[in-house]
Amino acid sequence: MPLWQILSIMIDHVKALSKKYLPRVIELRRLIHANPELSWEEYETAELVAEELRKLPGIEVTTGIVKNGVVGILKGNNPDSKCIALRADMDALPIQEQNTIDYCSKNEGKMHACG
Repeated sequence: MPLWQILSIMIDHVKALSKKYLPRVIELRRLIHANPELSWEEYETAELVAEELRKLPGIEVTTGIVKNGVVGILKGNNPDSKCIALRADMDALPIQEQNTIDYCSKNEGKMHACG
């Protein structure tokens, strides 16, 4: 099979998975946005992230990294060769949210205001 066909199949697969999981990703983003926790206080957020990662096949989850950090490791076919790392912040800022969206902050004086 030519490389372009393989790439086309892979792209279609990624698109299908993206479409399948989009509602859950939106739900999780809104849940986290509505329940912001400041730096070093992200207990519920860290637990939610770890719980969601544990639901995914093949991901090794470690919690309690420098207090509330969560690491998920997914090893490929050749784990000793190369890797890709993704990083995300979980902490909120000490800002009062003024949005009127359904999922605005429920925690007075705390908001996820980045990005």
